[in-house]
Formats: sequence, structure tokens, C-alpha cells
Amino acid sequence: MLDYPIVLRSFVKALACLWLAGIGQASALDYPVRPITMVVPFPAGGPADTIARILSEGMRASLGQPVIIDNVGGASGTIGVGRVARATPDGYTLSWGYWGTHVANGAIYALTYDVLKDFEPIGLLTNNVEVIVARKANPANDLRGLIAWLKANPGKASWGTQGAGGPSHVGGLLFKSMTGTDFQFVPYRGMAPAMQDLVAGQIDLLLPPLEAVLPHLRAGTIKAYAVTSKTRLAGAPDILTTDEAGLPGFYFSAWSGLWAPKGTSKDVVNKLNKAIVATFADPSVRQRLAGIGLEAFRREEQTPEALAVFQKAEIEKWWPIIRAAGIKGE
Repeated sequence: MLDYPIVLRSFVKALACLWLAGIGQASALDYPVRPITMVVPFPAGGPADTIARILSEGMRASLGQPVIIDNVGGASGTIGVGRVARATPDGYTLSWGYWGTHVANGAIYALTYDVLKDFEPIGLLTNNVEVIVARKANPANDLRGLIAWLKANPGKASWGTQGAGGPSHVGGLLFKSMTGTDFQFVPYRGMAPAMQDLVAGQIDLLLPPLEAVLPHLRAGTIKAYAVTSKTRLAGAPDILTTDEAGLPGFYFSAWSGLWAPKGTSKDVVNKLNKAIVATFADPSVRQRLAGIGLEAFRREEQTPEALAVFQKAEIEKWWPIIRAAGIKGE
């Protein structure tokens, strides 16, 4: 004989599961129905904040809901990124991040989250290429000459960084390895004070993003030797690539991307990705980015899948360099 109470309970449970699944599907289809929060793990007013705000404006037009920037600074971005890792995976809390927060930090800090496993990739955003620059009085007039000068003066030159494990520091380690040169790293609390000292001639070299370099290049107060990319940049078309300048294969970008907490539905991720694509398809947005020395990734590189592959490849490239140098977060 059938145990009717057990059968009834099973039937009710099955109906409840179907009902909840229907709600989940409907919520994904209706998404978004309220404002979205984009956590930027750095203080307001910096380059990260600028990129995120340009993006949020475009995404708002596409999604029909405000995308609110929440600046959660501290601990090299780990506090803000950790908050998103712990957030409900409903598409209403997103993580703006860059090479440092979603690649380097995984090798530098003992994190409470996994930079790969605890997030759903949404899309690549901007390609923030670095520039090899020097104080104006440096005797070398091109990259080959710079490398020769460094080899002739081992350990004497100074290379500014924005702190241990920052792009200029890790990029400098790769530069040392590829050129067989030696110089001293000088840590700063950020790129701005490092750039000030370079302009003043207090340090010899720096590897900043193009956005930090442009005003000084236009003023003629520093020397630029090469951009760390395979192609020249629209924002500075006269600067040679590292391939052209004599250091082939030296590529580095403090690129940025957008992630959601792990478990966010594919439908929601796809809607967010479409909003990114629509934003960067706007010529006025690309013009704004070019004006500050940035470029959006190509359309085919803006997919969630492309971000996943790219981030993994960057981890495989940079983690061994960071760990070999013994860099640890303070």
C-alpha cells in the first residue's frame, strides 16, 4: 500500500522546487529590476574609479537601471574584491578589477577567496598598457641604448614602483630577467608620487600606464622608450612598441575586467556582458578612453569566455615571477 502522507509530502516538495525554479528563471529574465552596485576596490578619483564610472554610465543606458559605484579601498584591493566574493550571486553586486586585484594579489596575499574559482567572468574592459619611461636627463635616447646603459652601470639605476607587487614592480622584475640588467627598486605609495620624482630627476626609470604618462609626454618633461604591447597605441602613436624598440616579447598590461560572484546565472552574466559590449561600441566612449590613454579590448575579446582564458593565462605567466621574487603583502 502507498504511504499517502509520504507521497503527498514528496509531491508538495516537487511542486515547491518547480515553483522556486520558475521564480529563478523569471528573475533572470526580468533582470535587472533595481540598481546594480559595482564595487571598485580603490578610493574615488583614481584611474580605476574613472574607468568604472565611464563603464557604469554606458551600462545604465543598456540595462535600464543605475549602476552605482561603491568605492571600497584598502589592502591593495582585497577588501573590496572579498566583499563581492561573499555577495549574493544575483547580479546586483559586481567586481570591477584589474591585473593587480584578480591576478597578482592571488600570489602575494593569503586571501579568503580564490581569484579564479569564486567569480563568474563577465568581460574584459580596458587594455591599460604600460610605458617604459625615464627622467629627461637620462643619457639613453632609445630602448637599446637604455639597456646598454643599465648593463654598463649595474645596480646604480633606480626604478620606481607603486609598492611591492604593483605593476611597475613586477614588470620591472620581468624587464631585469629579459635584459640581464640590474637596478634598485624604489617603492612609493602610488604612481603619482613616483611620477613626480621621475619628473624631478630623483629616480631614473618607471613603468607607468599610458594614462599617467600622457601629460608629461606632452610637456616634454620625461623620455618614453616603448609601450609594452604588440601594437602602437592610438593615444600615443609615435611611441614604438617593445618589439620595434628592441625588446621583443616584453608585454605587460594592467588590464581591467568585470566579474560577478560565483553562481550568478548565465542569463544574468550574458545580459551584463551585452551591456559592456554596447558601451564600448559607442564611439564617444572609445574617444573618452583614448583621451586618457586607454583602449577597450576588441569585440571578440569582450566575452566572458575570453576573460576566463585571459585571466588564467596571466596567472600562469605572472605568479611564478612574483613567487620567485618572494613578494609578500604587508
